[in-house]
Amino acid sequence: MNLSNLTPATGSVQTRKRVGRGQGSGLGGTSTKGHKGQKSRSGYSKKIGFEGGQMPIQRRLPKFGFKNINRVEYKAINLETIEALAQSAKLTKVGIAELREAGFLSKTALVKILGNGVLTLKLDVEANAFSKSAVDAIVAAGGTAVKL
Repeated sequence: MNLSNLTPATGSVQTRKRVGRGQGSGLGGTSTKGHKGQKSRSGYSKKIGFEGGQMPIQRRLPKFGFKNINRVEYKAINLETIEALAQSAKLTKVGIAELREAGFLSKTALVKILGNGVLTLKLDVEANAFSKSAVDAIVAAGGTAVKL
């Protein structure tokens, strides 16, 4: 065996289809494009969303909904979660830094404390927003709710 008798594996190399080179080639005339019609013409390209002249779906359906650009998205944390975190880490103050360290928040998330659950510990809680029931529960337990 040497370089002069190396050949590609059978079936791995195919010759290019040369269309439009006369009738004798079998691929002349329409050059495999069929007869007439928009797709057989040179320079054909279909617009995005074109449905053959039928009214496209983005024009058939009306506009829908409203996206408020001023919306503020909060990550909701319940009192039961804060209670469990404070008991496990033996904390007296729970703020955004402690919640982020425990893995409840991403770097940029804003926090809203909700009043689901029972709070038994006296805690100082710092957050971006509080529900009324959460503030009542924190104050009733002897703690303070500080809005940042």
